[in-house]
Order: sequence, then C-alpha cells, then structure tokens
Amino acid sequence: MGQGTESIGDADAAEWARAVGGDGEAFGRIFDRHRDRVLRHGLRLAPTPSDADDLVAITFFEAWRNRERVRVVEGSVLPWLLVTATNVGRNLRRSAGRYAALLERLPPGEHAADPADHVAAHDVAARLAHLSLADRQVLTLCVLEGYSERDAAVALGVAPGTVKSRLSRARRRLASALASQGGHDEP
Repeated sequence: MGQGTESIGDADAAEWARAVGGDGEAFGRIFDRHRDRVLRHGLRLAPTPSDADDLVAITFFEAWRNRERVRVVEGSVLPWLLVTATNVGRNLRRSAGRYAALLERLPPGEHAADPADHVAAHDVAARLAHLSLADRQVLTLCVLEGYSERDAAVALGVAPGTVKSRLSRARRRLASALASQGGHDEP
C-alpha cells in the first residue's frame, strides 16, 4: 500500500478504537471519511438511487451496532464497510423482488368510474360562479379543499350545523345547475 493509504488506515484504526469505546464523534469522522466510497459501491448494488442512500445508512448503523466485532483490515474499516454494504444491497434487492412478486400476485383493481368525468371542469367552474357566496365558500372549504364541516364552521364563523345545511343545499343547487345544463345526472 502507498503512504497515503497507510495514513488513512492509521487514522481509521485510532478513530475506530475510540468509536468502540462509544465515542460518537470518532464514529462520525469514520462516516465522513468513507460515506462516499460506500455510496458509490451502493449505487452499483441497490435497486434504485434512493435505496443506495438507505444502504449507506444501514451499513453505518450496522457498523455502530456491531462496532466491537468490526474487523479492521490493515488499519482500515473500509473493507468491512464494503462487505457489509454488499450484504445490505443483496438484502435490498431480495426485498424489492419479493415486493414486486407480491404486487404481481395481487388481482388488478377495478376502476370505478368517477362521476365527475362526464362534467367538464369549466362547466363546474361556471356553475359554481353563479352560486351565492355562502354556497361557494362552503363548497370550496368542504368539497374542494377537504376540510371537515367542523373546521369549515370555525373558518366561516358559523355553527357546524349551519355548514352542514349550507353544504347540502349548495350540492343540490350545483347538481341541479349541471343537470339542467347538459342533461347529466348528479356529479
């Protein structure tokens, strides 16, 4: 080995001895020193780039968890990290394969037609604009934005029962306006 590698190995050995004793900062320096190499290795092994990030995290977690059993080779922990990363990558690929196989065994979902598919968005917007301000507010909060009736009541400064009745009336008015426009059923 060249002189540069020996000095890294010597630094690894000293830092690892501190890490084994529970020094998290020493472990952090090991992480900083080898993270990029483990990531490059992980990118070759993991099913996706985000899995490679997970591979790095798992590898270093295992190093910390098993720090008393980690083998330091010629003063460096990098060989142990790379072997562990290889094993983690194999586990990630197997897990991804099992997940894909599970998805293949699932029956295809039935597509339920969305009642709104037959109504053009511009038709709804035009009819919504013709409703009263109170109807537009309650429809916007509860239907378009998904707020609960209770939350909409707080926002509008009215009782929850008022929101419930306004919402019911507003839905009926909008459905009626859309049905009379194009002869469609309720959205």
